This record gives sequence, C-alpha cells and structure tokens, in this order.
Amino acid sequence: MAQIANRRSVMTLFSTPTCHRCHRTRIVLAEKGITYEVVDVDSNSLPEDLLDLNPYNTTPTLVDRELVLYQSQVINEYLDERFPHPPLMPVDPVSRAKSKIALYRMDKDWYTLVDQIESADAATADKARKRLAESLTASAEIFAFKPFYLSDEMSLLDCAIGPLLWRLPVYGIELPAQAKAVVDYAHRLFEMDTFQKSLSDAEREMRPGV
Repeated sequence: MAQIANRRSVMTLFSTPTCHRCHRTRIVLAEKGITYEVVDVDSNSLPEDLLDLNPYNTTPTLVDRELVLYQSQVINEYLDERFPHPPLMPVDPVSRAKSKIALYRMDKDWYTLVDQIESADAATADKARKRLAESLTASAEIFAFKPFYLSDEMSLLDCAIGPLLWRLPVYGIELPAQAKAVVDYAHRLFEMDTFQKSLSDAEREMRPGV
C-alpha cells in the first residue's frame, strides 16, 4: 500500500461523480484551495489502485503521499487540520464537540433518509422522501438563524448539508413555502465560487442553469 501511495506526489481523491459523500469532500478541498488530482470512480468498475488502497473499496478515498484515508468525515477533519486556513471547525473543545454532534445528527436524521431514497424499494423511498421534506421544513428556523448553518462562517456543517440540498430535485423533493429559509440558505451556498468549483459534471446536470 505504501508503495502505491508514494507514487503519487500530488494529493489524489478517488471520487464517484454523483456521490453526496464525495461531494462533501470536494467542497472542503475547494474551500481550502487545495491542489489535487481527482480519479472518477465508476462503482461498477473499480480502478485497481482503489482496490489496493482501500479494503472497503469505497469512495471518497484520499491519498496524501503515504497516507490513505477513507470515510468522508475522517477525510474532511484531516483536511481541516492539515490545512488550517480557512478553519472549518471551531478551535475550542466545547464548540467543536457541538459541531460534531450536529454532523452526527445530520447523518442520522437526514442522510439515513437519503440512503433510503437512493436505494430502497419504492414504498420505503416515498416515505423517506416525505419525512426528509418534513424534517427540513421543521428546521427552517435553524437555517434562518445565521448566514451559514449555525454559524457566521462556512464550516464542515455547510459542506455536509450542501450536497443534500443540491440533490433535492433528483430526490423528487420540492420544499413548501414554510421552508423559505432553507431555500434561501441553499441559494446562498450554491452561489459561492467554491461550491460551484466542487461540482462534478454529473452534479451540474442535477440543476441545469444554477
């Protein structure tokens, strides 16, 4: 594994073009202004390097010289610590812990439903779609509280929620008028140069003209 990793002098990201977890990491890389190579991965035809580097054959997988990382949150926290400017997580332990809890809740409350929408049977996906729309709408006050998610500055929380909101049309979800704060937040995020830079060609096709 070390020999394969050492062949790469530039940071390399193995990324599936439509994967929301990979999109999270691409947003972090864009926010940090990190130079990297991307290897687009077809889940039905995994590249040999990925099979050798990651025992789970999953994306995103990041190779930084001799270091190989997988699981998006592990990768994103590593990038934030290795490239501290601009910071995407609070420095003090209490605020940092609160941010990690918020990320955990996003995964449990929202991305669990996303996984069902993407891969479950039609009936289960319909229920998940309805629950996700209701949960986002019920959270509108949180999105209205600050310019970014619970913060005045861009953070890993925004990097996590952005890919979900970008994919709402693909998931067949149109938020109601009561969720205007969520929609406004999404538009602010989508207009950022770094968010636009993070998009793969396949992701751009999810929202033509945006």
